[in-house]
Amino acid sequence: MTAATLSYARSTGRPRRFALDPWVIGPVAALLLIGLVMVASASIGVSDREMGAPFYYFQRQLMFVGLGLVAATIAMAIPTAVWEKYSMVLLGTGIVLLIVVLIPGIGHEVNGSRRWVRLGFMNFQVSELARVLLLTYVASYAVRRADELRSDFKGFMRPVAVLGGAAVLLLLEPDFGAATVLLATGIAVLFLAGARITHLLVPVVVGVAGLAVLAVTSPYRLRRLVAFRDPWGDPFDSGFQLVQSLIAIGRGEWFGVGLGSSVQKLFYLPEAHTDFVFAVLAEEFGFVGVVIVLSLFALLVGRALTISRNAAHAGLQFQSYVAASIGIWLGLQAFVNIGVNTGLLPTKGLTLPLLSYGGSSMLVTLAWLGVLLRIHHETQQTGRSAVTREDRRP
Repeated sequence: MTAATLSYARSTGRPRRFALDPWVIGPVAALLLIGLVMVASASIGVSDREMGAPFYYFQRQLMFVGLGLVAATIAMAIPTAVWEKYSMVLLGTGIVLLIVVLIPGIGHEVNGSRRWVRLGFMNFQVSELARVLLLTYVASYAVRRADELRSDFKGFMRPVAVLGGAAVLLLLEPDFGAATVLLATGIAVLFLAGARITHLLVPVVVGVAGLAVLAVTSPYRLRRLVAFRDPWGDPFDSGFQLVQSLIAIGRGEWFGVGLGSSVQKLFYLPEAHTDFVFAVLAEEFGFVGVVIVLSLFALLVGRALTISRNAAHAGLQFQSYVAASIGIWLGLQAFVNIGVNTGLLPTKGLTLPLLSYGGSSMLVTLAWLGVLLRIHHETQQTGRSAVTREDRRP
């Protein structure tokens, strides 16, 4: 085993070694450092204008990273059997959070969306945590009801109905992007768990049709779709965000204009330090910087899926599905955010994990990556984590 190790105490008091995975820690550390640099650069103008302190958002992001690392350490210390045992409690907690945030006076509204709950020093976006809790339930269900899931349509539709109900609550906030990512990740995990393709077609077709109807019947979503198809048709109104993002990316060319030299972040590009931090990165570091960030995300997602495969080989099915959900969610949300920045997808309010400014996203993402490291450790402890060529043969 080449992984670095960290000592910790078992409940019996005897020392044991905690296996850390450098292929997770390395990309995460690199993305966090890049994210801090980009938040500092992208937010310096708006921080100075709104708060009178050029590095206000950077300092808060640094605090969120510190709290996130504490959350990751706590998650690493909790055996995954605890998550599996209390999966129904976690499900109930996730649903309650999505309901509570819709209650006036509890849920905090920003720009017409009620997604946050005030927690003193920050506004916490409950959908970030609720999605983790719901996907943990899906992983547990895939283990407890494996036979029903693979053979019975009703057994397959039970977790899909739960995901659908949660998606409806997310749409009421409204949070179209989070609902889409939750449904897609949940369906993907059920597919990995052995659900039949013929069963998958029903919720996929219904879900796509439902989201399409919502998109074309909602005036502001319809404007986003029109702007997505031709942002230059209305570059000063509905297409403004995408046009400014494309200008930023185009200015970056091969090697960028240099750190801190972005023009688009100076009140041209809205949400430059949150949803559109990737565009500022592309402007300041160019194609080379973009390739580095994409490679780090690909490495992290690929490693999560490898940990999932190793856990399955070691007989840890629940852990395998949780690791897979982490990898799929991380890759999908990064793809959606980057797709929005580059004009491949309509505008969605989703952050770029580990890079965008935001306390909720940072705390939950790092905590979930702590769970991934815990799964790697437990897999290593079985002594059956290595998948040989013979194992890959049919």
